[in-house]
Amino acid sequence: MTRENMIVKKSKCFAVHIMQLVQMLTDQKRPFFIVQQVGRSGTSIGANIIEAEHAISKKDFLLKMYISYKECNETLYWLELLSEVGYISKEQYGMMKEECMEI
Repeated sequence: MTRENMIVKKSKCFAVHIMQLVQMLTDQKRPFFIVQQVGRSGTSIGANIIEAEHAISKKDFLLKMYISYKECNETLYWLELLSEVGYISKEQYGMMKEECMEI
């Protein structure tokens, strides 16, 4: 499997975990704004990686990959906040942080 395909696979798996987290937080009636933020940034990572795979130029590819990198950082911020206020456990945070850092 090529490196790019591994990144696609990991980012898709991460997006699924983010979607499950969003569902859990919604079921627990956590504040909508933070649930929406982590959902958007966490699933955007993979979407931008897919766009990068089909870029029309090297510049376009690098731009999409950089956007994915920025979305990873934003997602880490939201996950850290969720952990600090006790909406997710330290273990959940640690697992998701590791997964996001791998991407």
